[in-house]
Amino acid sequence: MSAALAQALLDWYDRHRRRLPWRAAPGVRPDPYRVWLSEIMLQQTTVPVVAGYYQRFLERWPTLESLAHAELDDVLHAWQGLGYYARARNLHACARRLVVEHGGCFPTEEKALRALPGIGRYTAAAIAAIAFDRPATVVDGNVERVIARLCAVETPLPQAKTALYALAAELTPETRPGDYAQALMDLGASVCTPRNPGCLACPWRIACEGLALGIAESLPHRAPKRPRPLRHGVAFWLMRADGAVLLRRRPDDGLLGGMIELPTTPWRDEPWSLAEASAHGPQSLPWQALPEPVRHGFTHFEIELQVAAAETESDSGEDGDIWCPPARFSEHALPTLTRKLVRYAARHSPGPARKSEAEPG
Repeated sequence: MSAALAQALLDWYDRHRRRLPWRAAPGVRPDPYRVWLSEIMLQQTTVPVVAGYYQRFLERWPTLESLAHAELDDVLHAWQGLGYYARARNLHACARRLVVEHGGCFPTEEKALRALPGIGRYTAAAIAAIAFDRPATVVDGNVERVIARLCAVETPLPQAKTALYALAAELTPETRPGDYAQALMDLGASVCTPRNPGCLACPWRIACEGLALGIAESLPHRAPKRPRPLRHGVAFWLMRADGAVLLRRRPDDGLLGGMIELPTTPWRDEPWSLAEASAHGPQSLPWQALPEPVRHGFTHFEIELQVAAAETESDSGEDGDIWCPPARFSEHALPTLTRKLVRYAARHSPGPARKSEAEPG
């Protein structure tokens, strides 16, 4: 039965495969560098968003070696807007390790791939299958949905992940595993969609237990999400008389590592008073709180940052501080949160920075 399902899916894929910028044409051996780059970019992001970034990355760094020799700041800047910036740091670190320790070649086995920065079980399996045609089980969100419906798995996610992976592994063929992995992703993306699945066009409709039971569209079930906690902080908009604004690089480790931000207090569960927050400001000044906080959502929590503004004639600060005219903000890797803060501060703060200049690119 597994072999028949795999063959039916491959036959469907040969007729309906999506054309994607990173996908090799039929009969053409995939480039492991392009497979890896696309899989890292597609984590937590959609195909339409990734397409433009992928093309620009390839134009700038067409080979693994060129990416390995790039400056991390340049990579982070090119990644700006894709989010989850640890992916960009790991991408750069992985390229360097591959060049230094593997002669610029990707390992072909999942275990060796998983030892590289930023490559987990899913990405290792995708590279092994798509780039090297290894019989690896590739399971992403689309695949989980397809398997849950095919096998009528009613255990909610994330508890069902282990069972869904095992079921997917039973179906993974020895023949054309790379095409099979991409076919299964395409099936989930274009036919077995979250809402209004196109069951009549599905090559697995006859075998689909969820369809037979009339519950396909309701699967997979998901456990109720816990509300994300709200954290608080104060961001400091410090302007010199010439209009330059103080920026600061975040530590390389942790959330938004290595990105450029406005100086902030630590983030915590309780709101800050302006007097308390001022002790964390980059200079001892009469800080003025702007009217409304700026809110932003991360995966596991939300953040609400009050903006405090001040003017200064002093260049004093910490090592790594950057005085930057707002018109040149686009030269730095600013995460989405910082860009929100910059736009808000430029519109609402007193001082010499012109609003039209403070919009980050």
